[in-house]
Amino acid sequence: MTSTQQYLIAHGIKPSVHRIGIMEYLLSHRTHPTVDEVYSDLLPGIPTLSKTTVYNTMKLFVEQGVAIQVDIDERNARFDGVIEAHAHFYCKKCGCIKDLPLPQIDWAMPETSDFTVEETSINLKGVCAECKKKS
Repeated sequence: MTSTQQYLIAHGIKPSVHRIGIMEYLLSHRTHPTVDEVYSDLLPGIPTLSKTTVYNTMKLFVEQGVAIQVDIDERNARFDGVIEAHAHFYCKKCGCIKDLPLPQIDWAMPETSDFTVEETSINLKGVCAECKKKS
């Protein structure tokens, strides 16, 4: 059994050829891909793959906590296999998305609080270093 299979099983996801391929893609491509990008890149190696399967798998991965949906690009939902807390930077010129580390923050709410934080999202937008060099 591969480590990807074990990872999916540990998160309550039944492994399949499609799910394993999509998870491995997310973990090895840190580009925050869209469903269309994952589908296009994986289709040659998994000819039985459909866009619907990729979409449903991404939804399942987010629900089970093995991926996050990154809503930084107004046009596309993007996905990230890195689930540890981090921020995202979106370049308004080239559209790249980069992971940024977060400072150590205690996300626990005071016991007197009447709400619970279940997720956080920190997104920054601007111009990346590569695009600044081209200007």
